[in-house]
Amino acid sequence: MTMNVLVVRVFAAEDGRHGNELGVVLDAQGLDSALGPELTARLGFSETVFVDRVDEHGADVRIFNPTAEMKLAGHPLVGVSRVIADATGGQPRVLRPRLADPVDTWREGEITWIRANSAFAPDFEFVRHPTAAQVEALPVPPLDEKTHHQHWSWIDEQAGVLRARTFVGRMGIPEDEATGAAAIHQAQRLSRPVTIRQGRGSVIHARPAAAAGWSEVGGRVVAEPARLVEL
Repeated sequence: MTMNVLVVRVFAAEDGRHGNELGVVLDAQGLDSALGPELTARLGFSETVFVDRVDEHGADVRIFNPTAEMKLAGHPLVGVSRVIADATGGQPRVLRPRLADPVDTWREGEITWIRANSAFAPDFEFVRHPTAAQVEALPVPPLDEKTHHQHWSWIDEQAGVLRARTFVGRMGIPEDEATGAAAIHQAQRLSRPVTIRQGRGSVIHARPAAAAGWSEVGGRVVAEPARLVEL
């Protein structure tokens, strides 16, 4: 099977660089979910999205990491929102992950946002460090340690800017470039808007939503050339 995969970088920096790569397959209804993890691993990405149906309100989607289908993940939902907007000429208002509550989505200038229920986001162990330099110096753990940790430190606590690195060996990912699901939890944990600088230079914006347990996460999305993948 040959699959046409649209590729974007999600949570890009202000200058358009960096961000977490995402693969998106449109018109995916009928594709076996077993293909999702296989495609993700073949691409070498942390996640891919199958878009099963687009309607006047939004879209039905499935989210995959290299090992399984996921209930909820931040960078895939932010990214697929922008992909659908570019493909259809209209910004979707809601995304419907197959295994989670619907997710509102919208755009504010350059930033594409989602509003999600943190109860469906993967759990992380959060490890705070005294300085950003200590976060920078951490070695990447081997995959067999099955880590699922975000290490972080304030860069500027008053301004709400923090440095983070996320190791998710449990999902088959040594180090994630930008982790929207962790940002969903950070907004809840810290009870304030934050700007997260993660990975090589990705930028995630996160803030608590009005409804208890819900967070808003947003970032810049930059298109890359599509790829044809043989499975």
